[in-house]
Amino acid sequence: MKRREFITLLGGVAAWPLAARAQQGERVRRIGILMPYPKGDPEMGIRVRAFREELGKLGWTDGANVQFDERWTADHMDRVWAEAASLIASNPDAILATGGRVIPVLVQLSRSIPIVIPGASDPLGVGWATSLARPGRNITGFTSFEVSIYGKTLALLKQIAPAITHVAFIYNPDNPNTVIYKRTVEDAAGPLAVESIAVPIHGFADIDRAVAALADRQNSGVLFPGDLTTIALRDEIVALIARQRLPAIYSDPAFMRAGGLAFYGPDRIDLYRRSAGYVDRILRGEKAGDLPFQQPTKYQFIINIKAAKALGLELSPTLLALADEVIE
Repeated sequence: MKRREFITLLGGVAAWPLAARAQQGERVRRIGILMPYPKGDPEMGIRVRAFREELGKLGWTDGANVQFDERWTADHMDRVWAEAASLIASNPDAILATGGRVIPVLVQLSRSIPIVIPGASDPLGVGWATSLARPGRNITGFTSFEVSIYGKTLALLKQIAPAITHVAFIYNPDNPNTVIYKRTVEDAAGPLAVESIAVPIHGFADIDRAVAALADRQNSGVLFPGDLTTIALRDEIVALIARQRLPAIYSDPAFMRAGGLAFYGPDRIDLYRRSAGYVDRILRGEKAGDLPFQQPTKYQFIINIKAAKALGLELSPTLLALADEVIE
């Protein structure tokens, strides 16, 4: 072996223990992920992958300096409580969680472990933060709601189906955020010459009965706010709405993958990516209570031409020009 090659080899060998000591000296951080959806849900899987990929870009490599602990519970509150308790007991460095009925569970279980929410509706109104600029507790994240959003949603539905005079607002009263949702829809309905009909539901049987009753009334439409129960039932809901031939607009893009007519709201994947930035800052020493709740910066309007044609709706070029995505 040549002398230069031998010296190079020795240098590499000498570096091995140093590299090993550097790896051993870096504490592996643990990030809990609590998702109240079935494991394997394709839409929610995309969002979690976006979160994890963005953390990777920020220097957090799974299996090297960070470990993920994913918990998927579906919309079963007993499982949410069990998995949340188990997750808190494992003492992660941060938790990513979503759901108006899920966050209160985590709040009851821990007032110290940082929690980042990729889509809180009204964190101030429901008591998760003392102020949006400085939450002050162990929760922060990004809002998926601002006061005018449901007014805009209802106005878009009226543009899609100008003949509608009644709109059913189908909501889960167990979700603490729906109080403000309901109020904003009612405020927006009058100027649009639409009657808002509040329909509380807890499961698909309730939705089935409500939609069947609505179909008997002429010129009716449906607005679904974001909620775990309806998102979990999106395939059944979209099929039901299509059978009853009702125009409907949804507040989560997951309904569009199921064949829904229209969606308006924040870009959910963008919120998960931005949440990774907050988790990164927490892992590097910042406190969740010092990080302000931020509003969405990207909104989407998606419309399904095939679904519109099935309802006999003619979509104007002006309306189509407003869409960020048109599904053929």
